[in-house]
Amino acid sequence: MKTSPQLVTIGILAALLGRATPALAAQASGQAVPPVSAVPVAAAGWDARAAAKYLDERMGLWFEKADKLRTDQGSTSCVSCHTEVPYALARPVLRKAIGETKPAPQEIRLLDETVRRVSTYDTHGVLYEDKDEQSRGTEAVLNLLILAGEDARQGRREASEPTRKALQELWKQQRPEGNWNWLDFANEPYESADSPCYGAALAAIAVGTVPGYASAPDADAPGHIARLRDYLNRRYPGENLYNRVWVLLASIRLNGVLTREQRDALTARLEGQQNPDGGWSLYSLGPWTWSRTDPPFRPNGKPDASLLARSDGYATGLVTYALRQAGLPSGHPALKKATAWLEANQLECEIEQDHWKCWRTYSLNYDREHGGQRGQPWKRMFMSDAATAFAVLALLPSD
Repeated sequence: MKTSPQLVTIGILAALLGRATPALAAQASGQAVPPVSAVPVAAAGWDARAAAKYLDERMGLWFEKADKLRTDQGSTSCVSCHTEVPYALARPVLRKAIGETKPAPQEIRLLDETVRRVSTYDTHGVLYEDKDEQSRGTEAVLNLLILAGEDARQGRREASEPTRKALQELWKQQRPEGNWNWLDFANEPYESADSPCYGAALAAIAVGTVPGYASAPDADAPGHIARLRDYLNRRYPGENLYNRVWVLLASIRLNGVLTREQRDALTARLEGQQNPDGGWSLYSLGPWTWSRTDPPFRPNGKPDASLLARSDGYATGLVTYALRQAGLPSGHPALKKATAWLEANQLECEIEQDHWKCWRTYSLNYDREHGGQRGQPWKRMFMSDAATAFAVLALLPSD
């Protein structure tokens, strides 16, 4: 029997709200409201509620301003690596930490739009009509990542219907080499010739997160997971540090991606890249190619080299989070220095009428701080969206 996309959406959102709001359910039934367990983040030297406000409002701006895609009888917003994916990873963890009893409206909308996209794969408009295969490959990975994470948070023993459909599309779009066609706009770090390994790492994280899937005895009868592992294993030695960090995160979710020796060697390399102030610089995790095959490698625009040389929130949050996930103890000197840097660098930021506290990272592609591409001020914060999300993930206890 066919299930309509609307019913699928209602079902998964009902599950989301039912699972995530015990206090509201208790109020509705007249029972005593259970106490909310919250991590005392305010005492740690950073403002978790201000971070939540920033992430929610930036997600709202993305819904408002992003390109709209034909989906079902309406439209949805273009999925993005710099805003939507970090938001999907970090916001539920932050919600739990600050004791919120229900998802933010932006979380609900993101899940709703993802379900609608997955339910209409055969008929919806692709991300970019002139990059059809790259659009389909990229979206297949990102949609599964969002839905698999939600299934895991709901404590499901097996994948929900939207997640199963997302899995089918993921394997449909997998290339024979084991990776996916990935969007290439010559923009680092998400959409360039360097990015397919990053995309494959996201796919491995997603597959490893689907409840009960990768560990099932017959999960890989077609060999999809084996090809994905083989791709990551082959590509890893030649990748830049940024992609290696993502492969490290993939290895935590999906067995057989990195050896213990490779993890230890990467940890040592990252420690060597840490700046004296305790942070990391995204620029230093390159080299970046901007889709060029021969040097000198140059971006499309002219980024601000003085800003890129500094420690930044995205590199510091991402590396710190990955090292913690890989088992480096919190008392390790590198993590203690990184944590101190993150706690000290949640900065006040004002863009037009918006005032936020967030972590900053600057574009590798344009000098957005002084006009940048087309001079749209809200785009200044794209990399800071990712920076704030990963700073939160690095500072909070593992979910």
